[in-house]
Amino acid sequence: MRWQIAVAALAAAAAGFAVSKALVLVPQPSAKSDLVFTSVKELMESIIDPSADTLWNAVGTVVDQEKGIQELTPKTPEEWLDVRRAAVRIVEGSNLLMMQGREAAPPGTKSDTPGVELEPAEIAELIKKDRGSFDGFAKQLQALGVEAVQAIDRKNPDQLMDIGERLDGVCEACHQTFWYPNASAPQPAGR
Repeated sequence: MRWQIAVAALAAAAAGFAVSKALVLVPQPSAKSDLVFTSVKELMESIIDPSADTLWNAVGTVVDQEKGIQELTPKTPEEWLDVRRAAVRIVEGSNLLMMQGREAAPPGTKSDTPGVELEPAEIAELIKKDRGSFDGFAKQLQALGVEAVQAIDRKNPDQLMDIGERLDGVCEACHQTFWYPNASAPQPAGR
């Protein structure tokens, strides 16, 4: 008798699921994807930048007058896991950057540094004109995220330091191309 009740309950639940499933609306991608809710700026501020900061701050050398020289490296399994999660966010955040239909910044946003950084509409236009380069930077970022995951899994702080330097280079190259292309590169001293 109990199994008959269980079967009847399961059948009722399945029927209810079938009805509720029929009511679920699935957004259909359009020219401007309905699945894109955030801008590049929001992705950078919420996912990419904090994750890159975690990687950059995980390893290094700090010279402090009071504490002396300190070598930074994750020491506990939890610290390594935190850094690994940041690397995974960089990998997946790069996928989000490559989604078509994403605006450069939320509506009404203005440049934080007018005259240095372009306005969001100008950035969006540059990305639109050279989508291949923008996606190429995102793919480089993603590849470095994958390398970081592998270095973290091997608990290799030296490799993680190297990846962090290359990550900084990719970020700066993308920003120089799309956010502030008119800014002059820093000149070496004595020129």
